[in-house]
Amino acid sequence: MKQFDVPAFYRSEIISKIKEIRKANDPLKKDFSPSVLDFGSVKFLISRHFGFCYGVENAIEISYKAIEENPDKRIFLLSEMIHNPEVNADLQSRGVRFLMDTKGNKAFDWSELTPDDIVVIPAFGTTIEIQKTLEDIGVNVSKYNTTCPFVERVWKMSAKLGKGDYTIIIHGKQKHEETRATFSHAKEHGPSLIIRDIEEAKELAKVIRGEVPKEDFYRIFEGRYSEGFDVEKHLERLGVVNQTTMLATETKEIASFLKAEIIEKNGEEGYKHYFADTRDSLCYATNDNQNSTYGLLEQEADLAIVVGGYNSSNTTHLVELCEDHCQTYFINNADNIKSKSQISHFDYRTKEVLESDSFIPEKDKVSIILTSGASCPDATVDSVLRKVLSFFEDQVSLEDVLKKLVNHV
Repeated sequence: MKQFDVPAFYRSEIISKIKEIRKANDPLKKDFSPSVLDFGSVKFLISRHFGFCYGVENAIEISYKAIEENPDKRIFLLSEMIHNPEVNADLQSRGVRFLMDTKGNKAFDWSELTPDDIVVIPAFGTTIEIQKTLEDIGVNVSKYNTTCPFVERVWKMSAKLGKGDYTIIIHGKQKHEETRATFSHAKEHGPSLIIRDIEEAKELAKVIRGEVPKEDFYRIFEGRYSEGFDVEKHLERLGVVNQTTMLATETKEIASFLKAEIIEKNGEEGYKHYFADTRDSLCYATNDNQNSTYGLLEQEADLAIVVGGYNSSNTTHLVELCEDHCQTYFINNADNIKSKSQISHFDYRTKEVLESDSFIPEKDKVSIILTSGASCPDATVDSVLRKVLSFFEDQVSLEDVLKKLVNHV
């Protein structure tokens, strides 16, 4: 796989070394068991796969390249390049400004943009409408376009469905930049609809079965269907794609459910005329990270710490998985850990930052799951590990722990 030129300060001494050891011993990624770092009084269970993915490293490389190549020009990010506050803050400290927030609200007067300005398209991609607006101004939107190739793959899959006269069902979060972009591209090729979860798939099934009036469809899915969507015509033939950071199990559940509904309505024979059997369109990193989290959850642990941006979809899903196993804390960085007894952490359901006491249990040996989302630098995870480790005495040395990892992997 391509090696990217990512600033050295995003790398780390401990985490990068662990990844090198695991990659050397498992190049085909068949082992999703965690790396065990046993320091004596505390043991860390480190996820097999986590941190910067291909798309994120590509976006970071291009963004810093834009800064380096254009010292005398104004540089804008269309919105957050990735969902990580530290990465975005560093780019801002170098003079980069945002044109929009993550919800698509303008943070800069676009009438002031000129053809000489540099605009970096984020890893999530952008809508056809926004791209056209920038092109009409004269901005070169292709030179520093960091759209993840796995997102573009979803767009191609959507186009194929639309050209085959299937309605494109997008499993995603309506307000997420990637889903907004995918919806924009998909509706160019066919009727498109965004659904959030299996419960909304069940609501859609009621419409398909004719159990509710079609007016209910337009109310329930308001703002999430393409212009001219006709309930009586456009729910006959379906295909499912997804936001690349959703839970794979959810997408498969939705696709299987809708497939069963279509078969119930039209019969088993020739069902493919009515339902396109697409594979889930998750990126490889999301799959690897989620599978690695399942590997983590086979181990006993006192608590889990998940590191990443609070608006990161893929990180939130890792939190969801971990919290079913043990007490889980979702944090931005090591600064959220105040002491051995106090931590600030994010509740993704209420969108609130909470304060918890005694988050590390008082016992002879503590076992901690540690992982992060695909947009989180290894250096950030490294600092979290070191911060927690500093609360424990009589430790085995880091050098000895890493040697043991080499010998036991």
